[in-house]
Amino acid sequence: MMKFACFERTVELIYAHVVPKPRADCSKGEQLVVTFAAGYIAGVFCAIVSHPADTLVSKLNQEKGASSVDVLKKIGFGGLWKGLGPRIIMIGTLTALQWFIYDSVKVTLNIPRPPPPAPPKAKSE
Repeated sequence: MMKFACFERTVELIYAHVVPKPRADCSKGEQLVVTFAAGYIAGVFCAIVSHPADTLVSKLNQEKGASSVDVLKKIGFGGLWKGLGPRIIMIGTLTALQWFIYDSVKVTLNIPRPPPPAPPKAKSE
């Protein structure tokens, strides 16, 4: 869920604050660059969210019969985050490539891509 939610929001933010023109005025190549960048950022957030639990599960599988509490006492809170840097690079790149391939296929096959959702209107409007 983090990949999808973060990707969509990042695309909105990139078009709103980084790209100097509306998405409709961007070439397909420019749009694919935005897709790759947003996918990488989504992958970074995904890696950060999932890393502690994945580390804990890996340690539980290595130490048969140990409980989560036992493993946490042994490795400590900092141990849950060990290896996050390489994981960010791996998951960020994989997620960016997944979104890039998905969007490239849509571009190649001329499948319409909906515009990014507009932010909600203020209650006073």
